[in-house]
This record gives sequence, structure tokens and C-alpha cells, in this order.
Amino acid sequence: MIDTVHLHIDGMTCGSCAGNVKQTLQNVPGVRSAAVSYSRRHAEIEANAGTVVDVNLLVAAVSALGYRAQPVDVTGQNHSTLDDAPWPMDRERNHGTNEAALHVAVIGSGGAAMAAALKAVEQGARVTLIERSIVGGTCVNVGCVPSKIMIRAAHIAHLRRESPFDDGISAAPPKILRERLLAQQQGRVDELRLAKYEGILARTPAITVLRGDALFKDAHTLIVAIGDKDAREVSFDRCLIATGASPATPPIPGLKDTPFWTSSDALASDTIPERLAVIGSSVVAVELAQAFARLGSKVTILARSKLLFREDPAIGEAVSAVFLDEGIEVLEQTQAIQIAFTDGEFILTTVRGELRADRLLVATGRTPNTRTLNLDAADVAVNAQGAIAIDKGMRTSTKHIYAAGDCTDQPQFVYVAAAAGTRAAINMTGGDATLDLTAMPAVVFTDPQVATVGYSEAEAHHVGIETHSRTLTLDNVPRALANFDTRGFIKLVTEAGSGRLIGVQAVAPEAGELIQTAAIAIRARMTVHELADQLFPYLTMVEGLKLAAQTFTKEVAQLSCCAG
Repeated sequence: MIDTVHLHIDGMTCGSCAGNVKQTLQNVPGVRSAAVSYSRRHAEIEANAGTVVDVNLLVAAVSALGYRAQPVDVTGQNHSTLDDAPWPMDRERNHGTNEAALHVAVIGSGGAAMAAALKAVEQGARVTLIERSIVGGTCVNVGCVPSKIMIRAAHIAHLRRESPFDDGISAAPPKILRERLLAQQQGRVDELRLAKYEGILARTPAITVLRGDALFKDAHTLIVAIGDKDAREVSFDRCLIATGASPATPPIPGLKDTPFWTSSDALASDTIPERLAVIGSSVVAVELAQAFARLGSKVTILARSKLLFREDPAIGEAVSAVFLDEGIEVLEQTQAIQIAFTDGEFILTTVRGELRADRLLVATGRTPNTRTLNLDAADVAVNAQGAIAIDKGMRTSTKHIYAAGDCTDQPQFVYVAAAAGTRAAINMTGGDATLDLTAMPAVVFTDPQVATVGYSEAEAHHVGIETHSRTLTLDNVPRALANFDTRGFIKLVTEAGSGRLIGVQAVAPEAGELIQTAAIAIRARMTVHELADQLFPYLTMVEGLKLAAQTFTKEVAQLSCCAG
């Protein structure tokens, strides 16, 4: 039997509105079809056979478009399961929670904010979550998710154009339909935002969502500007600042007067430029540079130093070699000293001469979103870059105010933000949790991928640790040989004397899939000899860790396959 849900929807003004609502409803998991009428302010949704669609997800999907939705029965009466107030994305709701419960204010709705809000509710608190823009923060909307979808599409395009198996599998240049790829990308983004953020908020009555810009009035009160005229005061017992960060704009003369791209703009573009210039040499710059090149752009990177210069030098050298092979031009030790945009063309002046491009991507880091919060009113300290200083328990200089994620001085990774948000909530509700980042894995999603954890040799020496290291090239890894792709290496760094593993750097296809094993080994304080003695499945890339560990005592070229 097909279950049918009816919604009353306010705010639609034309057939186009109804079309947008219909498309969004049909993207909700479990929905078979949707019929929407703007004149009757009504939607009828049919679920797949044997499936009952979560009404809250439907309401959240419509509300995310800026309309108000309420379920009704076939006679037009409101369902009793939801109250008559608008969905909390628009106004605060009275959920009947215990007013004596600890009140936690959370500013933001990304990974750190959501993790903290949910953990705080689990601990018995009531939460007011304040969001000034789109729910979900950077990762799901304009960061991790859309970028990895685009990178994967570019990888497929590259393999169709050329691969190590072209002698036996015919290759052909693919036709890139960027508009369709973008629609697919945005569809998945919308789906994940609905399922992992909006839908969860709609189903958690202890969380009130307030839309607006927040700033501190004092150490226990926020002022939330709602629209141009309305404002509301929110008093709290504890507060978490999780406002994230935004793309930084370097002070290059002329840049601000041009229509340059940030990473968000690049990911949202429905065209692939013929010529793309990229300013930057770190994670976002190299990931998007390779993706656009594989989708058809002629890409030039301006690197102030070298690619991925903060990592072990061998990493940047390996990635640069791959880029050279793929036709990506890398101008090392090069900065733009003037930028102009004339007749639809960017003109970048450098010490090497002029560079012209159809689009310019500026990817030089991210700036914490803290400047509009009036942190001084709450005595919350920031560093010179505007990042909030926190201790291992995520406490700021004002002890009942916490911070987590990219707006702090923590590493800017969403999994760090979420872990920090969870621990902050535990501490806000009487616990004592810390965040240990000594074995924090990191991945750059180029092809081959770059993955690191723990100390590099230089970092270890900087803090006074003597090291021994070994580097295993991938032509010694059976999985890489079977793939006919031996680009890259795996490097292990150990503490001299004890042999304890303290760092791993890898450049390899799917390096991100092997680095967590290295992180666990470091966390367990394993020696390379103990790592070499573990069982690793044959013909996997992670087996390279075992082989690299064996190089401390053996010549791996002299070992047979599956050597124990």
C-alpha cells in the first residue's frame, strides 16, 4: 500500500515556486512522487511501496526553501503531531521542555555546532541554535561534500581519457556536461543537508533554531538580529561559538575589483573555463586545480613557495611531478603583484611577466568568522588572525563560553570540529573531556592522494626528537604494481632508540584509506617491528605500511609476495 502525505504550504507565489517545491520533495528519501499546487497551497506526496516517509523530513525540505509547511489530513485539518507554530527555522518554538534545564546557546550549525547541540541535549540540556545563513555549515554545503563529488567526477573523466590499461581498453576524450554534473552534485548536497542537519533539527524538540546574526551583549546574553528590524535577546548558561571560517582574500592590488572565484564560487560554477589561474599552493588550491584540469581547463598555479610547502618536501615534489605530467603548470616562488580584469579576461602581473586567464581562483586559506560577534563584550580572546584561543577542553578565556571548529585555533578539519563540539558539550554539562590531536590524520584529495599523521622528520627534530625514517616507493607495493600505477611513496618516521612509530606520510592512490591504520598504530604506541609483524591482506594499498615497516630490518626487494 502506498502511503500518502498532504502538506499545507504558505509562501508560494507562482508555478515556478511550486516546481521548486516539487523537485525538492521528490529528492526526500522514500518519496515516489509529489504533486504541488501554488494556488491551493497544497502538496500531495506519495511514498514508495511499503515505505512511510518521515513527515518531519518533508516539512524540513520545504522550509529550507523559505516556505512554511504543515501536514494536514485529507479533510484539511492539521495533524495533531505538530504544533501550530512555524517550523523552528523561522521562529523559536516552545517545546514544553523543563525551563530549569541548563540552557546552551550554540552559534552556528556546521559540524561542531551540530555535534555539540546533540550531545548537550543527550546530557539533559536545552539548546538554542542560532544560524545566520544556510544550515549545515561549510562542509556539506560548500566544502568537503561538493568538492569531493567534483573531484571524483574529474577522476572518472581522466580515466576515460587515459589510463594504464589503454592498450587493451580503448580510451576517448569525454564530453563534459558541467551543468548536469553540477545538478548531480547539488542534489546530493541538498539530500545530505536535509538528512544530516535540517531533518535532525526538525526531529529534536529540545533544540530551538533561531535564524539571524548573533553578537554578544555581555558574557551571558546574545543579541540576535532577525532581518533588518527585529532583534531578540537570548540569555544562556553556557555558549558554544562554532561560526566557522570564510575564504581569505590576500591584499593583492586590484584583486578586490575583479570577479575572482573563491572555492565556493568555483564549486558552484556551471562552466569549465578554458584557462584557469589558481593563486595558492595548499589543500584547496591543489585539489581544485587538478579537478578543473581534468575537466578541461588549462590550469596555471601561482605558488608563493612550493606546493604543499608545510608538508615533508617529498610530498610537494611528488604532487608537482604528477601535475607536470598532467599538463598543469606550477609556477613556484611566484606571486601576483597586480591583478586586473579587462574585456572578460584576468591579467596577473608577476615577476615572471603577465599571465592571462578566463577565471581566477584564489585559494590562500580561510579566515575565522569572529569579527562581527562583539567578542570583547564577553571577554573572549582571539589571536592575531582572529581565531578564538581555546584550551584542550574547548574553553575560551571566559570559562562558561566555549568554541570549536574553524573559528578557533584548531586544525581546520570537519572531523576535528565535530570531535571538539562533542567534547565541548560534555564539558558544558559538567564533564571533563579533552581533545588529543597528536595522532590526527589528514588527507589531500589529489590523485594520487596525500595522507599524513603524526610527526614529519622536520617537525620531530623541531621539538627535539631524534628520528630514524624509511621511504618505500610504490613500485615495491604489489597493489600498486597490479594497478600499473606506482606513483608515490610511503614514509615512516620513528623515534630513534625505541623504534616507536611517530609519523607517516604517504602519496598514493587511496592514501586516505590507509592513513587511519597508521593513526591507530601511532595511538597504540606501536614500534615499526610490531607493525611489521601484523597481518595485512595481500594486494591492498594498506599492505604498504607493513612493507615500509619491514624496510627497517629487511631488504623488501628480496622478499617474496606475502612475506611475513
